[in-house]
Amino acid sequence: MYSSSIFEANLDNFSEQEPQRAPIGIFDSGVGGLTVLRQLYRQLPNESIIYFGDTARLPYGIRSQAEILQFTREIITWLQQQQVKMVIMACNTSSALALETVRQEFNIPILGVILPGAKAAVQQGKRIGVIATPATAKSNAYKHAIIEIAPEVQVWQVGCPEFVPLIEQNRIHDPYTAEIARAYLKPLIEQEIDTLVHGCTHYPHLTPVLRSLLPSHVQLIDPAVHVVAACAQELDLLSLKNTHLPLPTRFAVSGCPKQFSQSGVQWLGYTPMVEEVCFTDTAISQLH
Repeated sequence: MYSSSIFEANLDNFSEQEPQRAPIGIFDSGVGGLTVLRQLYRQLPNESIIYFGDTARLPYGIRSQAEILQFTREIITWLQQQQVKMVIMACNTSSALALETVRQEFNIPILGVILPGAKAAVQQGKRIGVIATPATAKSNAYKHAIIEIAPEVQVWQVGCPEFVPLIEQNRIHDPYTAEIARAYLKPLIEQEIDTLVHGCTHYPHLTPVLRSLLPSHVQLIDPAVHVVAACAQELDLLSLKNTHLPLPTRFAVSGCPKQFSQSGVQWLGYTPMVEEVCFTDTAISQLH
């Protein structure tokens, strides 16, 4: 585990003298946001990163808007305490239900995944399917964003409550997962979609399964690719892009560090060292 005291001392120096070297904060309910982290490694290899997974409270997709907003506020408050220079909400549910509110409440750049994903989708097709958590689907966030950009486009959404638990349990290649995926995709295939949006950052992990079930012409949109491109533009605009070597990625979770580490290794290609963070009603404290 990285020494928090050393890490925080480094951040103090960076924030005062070289704010470009401060880390980017990413959060998700679990391992889904690792799809965004991998894109950061590819597109912005010099950036230091703090990743938080709210594993004690997943899945987010069945939570109320009030709960999601509370969780999001707690996480961004903690990330601010770690002196991040920007936050990426690598969670579609949070992006759909809390982004606009927290942008008004926090004095830090905060990016969500929905608008970048919607922009990419309308560049690809005219009949767009969205698979998402029930909360994201119910919010109509993708549908509204897509139609606002391109009113002529048709959009169909399907809530997929079983996907996140199956991915977190590493059951991607389980025959049951393919059976569930077939059922979720059926109404979208019947509408003859030409584009499918991963409306949850967990879902790119299912790409081989989804690809095997979809017609070959259907384009898959991974918003993780596009939110990181937007992040790069924002860093340039704010003159915050790091040109130095990055610090090692710091991982923290609200649940079991060992479980996250074991789940994360297949997506990262290495075994992450993971800290546990505890949120309380009165304070946000770090457990060691």
